[in-house]
Amino acid sequence: MKKIMKGILITVLIAAGMLAGVFFFIKSRFPSNGNNAITDEYYLNFHSDKKLEAKYSGIGTYDVSYSEIKSDNTSIDKIRIWYPSVLEHDSRRYPMIMVVNASGSPASVYEPFFRRLASWGFITVGNEDPQTGTGETTSITLETVLNHNGNIVCDRIDENNIGIIGYSQGGAGALAALSEYENGRVYKTVFTGSAAYQVLAENLGWHYDVTKIHVPYFMTAGTGRSDDAETEDITKEFAGVCPLQSLIENYNGITDDVLKVRARAAGAEHKEILAKSDGYMTAWMLYQLCGDEEAAEVFIGENAEILNNPNWQDVEKNR
Repeated sequence: MKKIMKGILITVLIAAGMLAGVFFFIKSRFPSNGNNAITDEYYLNFHSDKKLEAKYSGIGTYDVSYSEIKSDNTSIDKIRIWYPSVLEHDSRRYPMIMVVNASGSPASVYEPFFRRLASWGFITVGNEDPQTGTGETTSITLETVLNHNGNIVCDRIDENNIGIIGYSQGGAGALAALSEYENGRVYKTVFTGSAAYQVLAENLGWHYDVTKIHVPYFMTAGTGRSDDAETEDITKEFAGVCPLQSLIENYNGITDDVLKVRARAAGAEHKEILAKSDGYMTAWMLYQLCGDEEAAEVFIGENAEILNNPNWQDVEKNR
């Protein structure tokens, strides 16, 4: 009995340590007071010597408009939608990207990110939930948007081309929304930035299963200690939010018939991963949802740009 109680106590202490660690690092991810790095024209602060990364890190060619839907769910509050303004005047359908918030980071805190992504031709959707790890509010948001009849944007979604992205806790939430909810089947592709690694996520009540992912997946993290503390055993102590070992395990957990790419942003701390992965995240979505052949050159083939970019390391891909 004493051994059992001791084991339970150790488990509780590990979970508590992980909980304290993750909130210490994630708290600065997007400060809730709105004073954060994702300011208007934040993308101008990013530099790359690589042609495609530089191109896709910038702003696209579409003017952007905004709409919102009030939700009955108190955590969601408002569903926020940024979209190409031309949508109001033409008849085509547009690809959609669902964005899953990092801890304590409602969509209203980082609006410039949504606007920039929408400028590339995407209907870009977020909500106000500050705790998205279970994927539940993302699933509800998706259901609302796809079935809402009173908003012009919702009638113009290309339902065959919907992607999902998430950062930090939102990375776990994106994987959960994709793998644990029935409507996750509508997603055509997924991107995560520093998704909370699985043992950490489980301890925080965020369950996901990468073996259920059967759509192209681009996973990223930073090399800084806030993402990878270089812990010897990541199951026994806090290892950073997204250590390399977790990327490798997630990558290997997906079958080889699925297009998959993993990479780490060189020198990036956890709070920097959104801005530093912005360009290649955009290229991935243009490739997957729009069939953009130039964007595909970032990832595909032995001369893929990501393989020869000093901004990225620990790259592995299967195409």
